[in-house]
Amino acid sequence: MKQTRFLMGMPIAVEIIDPQAREAVFDEVFDYFTHIDEKFSTYKPTSEISAINDGILAASDASTEMQVVLAMCEETKQQTGGYFDIKTPSGKLDPSGLVKGWAIWNAAQLLKKKGFENFYIDAGGDIQPHGQNADGKKWAVGIKNPLNQSENIKVVYVTDEGVATSGTYIRGNHIYNPRGGNDPVNEIVSLTVIGPNIHDADRFATAAFAMGAAGIQFIEQLRGYEGYIIDTNGTATITTGFEKYTDADR
Repeated sequence: MKQTRFLMGMPIAVEIIDPQAREAVFDEVFDYFTHIDEKFSTYKPTSEISAINDGILAASDASTEMQVVLAMCEETKQQTGGYFDIKTPSGKLDPSGLVKGWAIWNAAQLLKKKGFENFYIDAGGDIQPHGQNADGKKWAVGIKNPLNQSENIKVVYVTDEGVATSGTYIRGNHIYNPRGGNDPVNEIVSLTVIGPNIHDADRFATAAFAMGAAGIQFIEQLRGYEGYIIDTNGTATITTGFEKYTDADR
């Protein structure tokens, strides 16, 4: 069974191969994403993050869930030398560079706890698979060509690894270099990271994109991660182990 719903400002697709999948399971997963949107969306004036940004709620008085996310954001900032920073140029907090991958990962854990062994969650192009697809093979994940979105420039094959892509080709320049005067990143258009899970792949993809062309070296040095970067000229650069994911039989 597969369902797609538009939540968090993007299409979210959930596919469950296991025969015991029922409508109620999909409702539970999508309800979780709705909860995350209501709490963390910077576009919703009623969200908890908006209350913090509006000075109505002190971050120290926020919910446990918010405290966990803010702590993870600070940890990621330290791990990336300051390139991951949720403080926007306007001084507001925007943890969306971490929240989406974290929410996908939590939704996957929800399905695992219910006994599902083969499924796929895709939220706006950030993907967490588990197990095998309907053909009993690895999940095929297409990486869109940022200069021609009607085609995939690469296809990677994964079982439990997370695949996250940061880029400007859909939302425009929304990722800034916090160490470069908060200037938009202009020299690259897409950066895909494959990691042990979507939570970590997503947060490191955001930070690496903020580094610009140097982001691929950052991913190269991360143990257990591979990357694929495309610059504004359409030139691609990959990490040394990336190609192992382009072979479905490996």
